[in-house]
Amino acid sequence: MSEPEITVYGAHWCPDCRQSKQFLGEHQIPYNWVDIEEDKEAEEFVIKTNKGKRIIPTITFPDSTFLVEPTNAELAAKLGLKTTASRSHFDLIVLGGGPAGLTAAFYTAREFIDTLVIERAAFGGQAAGTEKLDNMPGFPEGVAGIEFSQRLRQQAERFGVELLQAQDVLALHTQQNYHCVQTGDGAEYSARAILIATGSRYSRLNVPGENEFMGAGVHFCATCDGPFYKGKRVAVVGGGNSATEESLLLTKFADTVTMLVRSGQFQATKIIQESVLSHPNIEVLWHTEVKEFMGEDAKLTKISIVNNQTGAQEELPTDGVFIFIGLEPNSGFLEGSGVLLDKWGFIVTGHDLVHSGERPVGYESRDPHLLETSVPGIFTAGDVRDKSTKQVASAAGEGASVALMIREYLKTV
Repeated sequence: MSEPEITVYGAHWCPDCRQSKQFLGEHQIPYNWVDIEEDKEAEEFVIKTNKGKRIIPTITFPDSTFLVEPTNAELAAKLGLKTTASRSHFDLIVLGGGPAGLTAAFYTAREFIDTLVIERAAFGGQAAGTEKLDNMPGFPEGVAGIEFSQRLRQQAERFGVELLQAQDVLALHTQQNYHCVQTGDGAEYSARAILIATGSRYSRLNVPGENEFMGAGVHFCATCDGPFYKGKRVAVVGGGNSATEESLLLTKFADTVTMLVRSGQFQATKIIQESVLSHPNIEVLWHTEVKEFMGEDAKLTKISIVNNQTGAQEELPTDGVFIFIGLEPNSGFLEGSGVLLDKWGFIVTGHDLVHSGERPVGYESRDPHLLETSVPGIFTAGDVRDKSTKQVASAAGEGASVALMIREYLKTV
């Protein structure tokens, strides 16, 4: 594997450095990290580059140019990420470029439905940050998450889907026959139909120190941040498929991996459990919860843990902690949109909208499609949907299914 050509010079205590690293990680862009507090030559390079000023982050690129304290928009522009659409109105706008969104997009584009996809991070969603997908139909040896994601993107581009990246969606509203999307740069796009495929994000522990050490010892993506822990000690919080799979990945970098599992057993598939329990570099602490993240000089050094059966507390020295304790839907931007959510924030669809006998506005003369929301013409698929299975294969399947429903809907408007 070739060395990354982008280098981020910064310090572990620098919030702007964390922001830049987070942006690069979200977009699956490899980079070298150099802490100038530990590398005097790097510090001298930063001072020389900035004409005597010690300013971080300083980010260098293979074309010999550099950026200093860049905004995410400046980084996106430098990296050539497309953040503005060619026009303001489309037949369909897909919010989210994961397996559900990209599959739906190339299905609709094949039907000559003018389609725009808006994605805030890397195309492929959480699948892009997964080392290997071992249960995808058609890949008997498995497929790397990043490779699968790149194939999906290429397929969408082949059929003429327009793709926007590094763009947040702030709000969604309906105006007469059109649905309007407001993005983080102040732009507004409209469409005859919308597909919400914004997926989910990893839940947080919400304990003291978690926010303070975010990106400086606390992480949610082993693929993105595992390489920074070569020869070090890390802990993984969680006992499901994500936690066990990422623990195995982390053994490629860290000397020791300690799993902290709240219950007395894993909730992962049997084959992954066996791999974890037989691995010589993985230790499992059952009935264990994190009470606090602690460190020095804005750098994580240890965590306070408690046995939830005995009440015994101790401090566990560690260089990094990776948290995988469940998923929360990316649906906050839907406030005021009229799209009905369940009590956990997932989007309600189909028969569940009308089975009580009360019909949402617009469904007086017809039932909603299976993957249609409480607002006619706004559909959803994948992890953000209520009752979805949170699996890559089923997300892609929902993407194909919802594309056909959107095709039929567009014939009526």
